[in-house]
Amino acid sequence: MEVYFTIIVFIFGTLLGSFYNVVGYRLPKGLSLIKPGSFCPKCNHSLKWYELIPVLSFMIQRGKCRECKCKISWFYPTIEFTTGILFMISYLIFGFSVEFFIACVIVTFFVIVIVSDTNYLVIPDEVTIFLSALVIIVKFAFFGVKVGIESVLSGVFLFVVMYLIMLLGNKLFKKESLGGGDIKLMFFVGTILSPINGMFQIFLSSFFALPISMYVYLKNKNRIIPFGPFMLLALLVIYLLQLDVATMLFRF
Repeated sequence: MEVYFTIIVFIFGTLLGSFYNVVGYRLPKGLSLIKPGSFCPKCNHSLKWYELIPVLSFMIQRGKCRECKCKISWFYPTIEFTTGILFMISYLIFGFSVEFFIACVIVTFFVIVIVSDTNYLVIPDEVTIFLSALVIIVKFAFFGVKVGIESVLSGVFLFVVMYLIMLLGNKLFKKESLGGGDIKLMFFVGTILSPINGMFQIFLSSFFALPISMYVYLKNKNRIIPFGPFMLLALLVIYLLQLDVATMLFRF
């Protein structure tokens, strides 16, 4: 039965991953998430239902559009597969629980931001606001008023911290160091993590981003590196591993 549920969660994750591709590509451009339906960006061929099966359709069609035979980017099935895997890992760690739901919310934000921030350097405010509100509602509903209020206050605190980091970075580098979306994203982080774990998340985000940033800088000094995906990757790692900085420091 456990294997059955694991497979179901994976499949459900890939289906949502397909939708998150649409959200990440369309929302920053102000396009409808419903109309028009999915289509080939090269020939505008409207995709049939059997061309939209996550991962599988890409493999059957050998990575090409059935109509114009142009190559389809590996980015699409990779996002679908990644979402499925992360949902599955979350289920294996937490089972069907509130923690599993919150982990899926983090994965949702992570995947959408990979698409939007990588392609447009934009983190949609609509996604940040909706998912932050969703987490806060869950905290109030399942953990009580005290935890809910602490969640909001932690979000505000980390938002302010990130804003101050941006001001410092702007002064040091004489240019915009962080985008507004990154700062707002930090409020979302605070709704899930305590202030001290949130501070650790900022450090871990920078640690993840540093090697890739160095590589890209050496290749193209003018290329801007999206920071949002690294922020959410760090949050996901901390949440899935249930890391608690205060506890770790106390042990030492």
